[in-house]
Amino acid sequence: MTVQTVDAVVIGAGPNGLAATATLAAAGWDVVLLEQQPEPGGAVRSAELFPGFRTDLFSAFYPLAAVSPAIRHLDLGGVGLRWSQAPASVGHPRHPDDDDAPMIRRDPADTAADLERRQPGDGQAWLRLFEQWKDVKEPFLDTLFRPFPPIRGPRRLLSQLGTAEALRFVRFLMLPARRMTHELFDGDAARVLLLGNAMHADTPVDAPGSGVMGYLLTMLAQDDGYVVPVGGAGALSAAMAERARRDGAQVRCGEEVTSIEVGGGAATHVRTAGGDRYLARRAVLADVSAPALYGRLLDSSVVPAGVRADLEKFEWDTPVVKVNYALDRKIPWRSRNLESAGTVHLGADDDGLVRWMADLTTGVVPERPFLLFGQMTTSDRSRSPEGTESAWAYTHLPRGITDDESAELLAHRVDAVLESHAPGFAERVVGRNVQRPGDLEASNANLHGGAVNGGTAQLYQQLVFRPTPGSSGPYTSIDRLYLASSATHPGGGVHGMCGYNAAHAALADQGRWGWARKKVRGRILDLVATPDAQRSPRHR
Repeated sequence: MTVQTVDAVVIGAGPNGLAATATLAAAGWDVVLLEQQPEPGGAVRSAELFPGFRTDLFSAFYPLAAVSPAIRHLDLGGVGLRWSQAPASVGHPRHPDDDDAPMIRRDPADTAADLERRQPGDGQAWLRLFEQWKDVKEPFLDTLFRPFPPIRGPRRLLSQLGTAEALRFVRFLMLPARRMTHELFDGDAARVLLLGNAMHADTPVDAPGSGVMGYLLTMLAQDDGYVVPVGGAGALSAAMAERARRDGAQVRCGEEVTSIEVGGGAATHVRTAGGDRYLARRAVLADVSAPALYGRLLDSSVVPAGVRADLEKFEWDTPVVKVNYALDRKIPWRSRNLESAGTVHLGADDDGLVRWMADLTTGVVPERPFLLFGQMTTSDRSRSPEGTESAWAYTHLPRGITDDESAELLAHRVDAVLESHAPGFAERVVGRNVQRPGDLEASNANLHGGAVNGGTAQLYQQLVFRPTPGSSGPYTSIDRLYLASSATHPGGGVHGMCGYNAAHAALADQGRWGWARKKVRGRILDLVATPDAQRSPRHR
């Protein structure tokens, strides 16, 4: 057993943990990052599952990373990271016989012209939407990424748009995705492009708030594109780890953290399964799920009763089943234009997405699942030999269904959807691998039961309710302990902002006015975390 003293311990080397480590190290802190798996990256890793084919094991496309302050500030190009993207960002055939799938092309004028051809007026509506996006992009992203409640971003939006238009914009963002598309467009081609992007989260298309994800990802697809790291997802994680190391951080893999010790109301030590103990002089930042932090790493005696009660209501997002493919030739799409798309949405049109979500809501393994499909060699030529394709598809099981039998059944239905849109697909497959919910969790403990978002993205567990009511930021009721994972605002996605925000919270708390910040925040957190029945009468 060894004992080491550092300024900060970061637990978990996913993108949030890596962003936190690099940010603190750049500020001159002595930081150690502890990761259970043999390599850093969390759900941003790749491997050669099939000889000559590079497969992204979890996430693959990174539009959020391309615009994230946490990623941009790291200057990853300086440590060798390069981005690539397909000729077209997204395609979405509306049914198996659709031989003219709508596409988001690189040039918005080309996307608009294609939509105008299909439905007069929709092309102009697309361009108006994109012009709006360019006007609001910077303050909107600032609002989205910064700790909640944000101040600077909304103030800039209000200044740019004026009160009336700002209210209309907020109302627009709160719309269900289905309603949003019907207000924007008259034709189904434009509608499905936004609806498919909305389904990258687990909020039903007819639920309030689902539109904001569809709007965000659709506009990013049109603007910055669905970029990928050259060489595989793992190249992004490797670059982030290298940036942290160059600033002096220690990145230690194969180190499972078993507990966080608390003394005098503050996090003091971190213990590992190997018996090592780390004294954290300034902070402990946990890139782990909220249930893992409060239910496993901390002794129950230091977790407020209100937090324990709230976590009993914590809801995970729906389990993922992912199928990886190696193909000896390009995919024989019925709609030939899909050959140029990096991301393809398959299996459902406007009404079909509602039926698919109904299956998930009612506990039915979908007969015809909606898929997110990635053509990785089309996006980055280094992923497989010339003329071949490294690809994957993923979809969801209903909550609570994570058994291998259901996962395998769903994986075969994924194959059938692909075959219906690309007759002859199966004949070109030379390698196939299924990642079931249990496989995902075994590779990354944060992917509990195959959930990839750190908890549902629905409104009742976002903003000031993420992960529990009143705890929207990285702060916990324990001094010097910060939650730095996607369990906090802004939530899931590869952007690193949860860790970046946690690192800046730790830095601020050690600054000149840190004592005052902690005093005020501690009082607020105590009020939220303590049930009414346990408060003294003067605090009720």
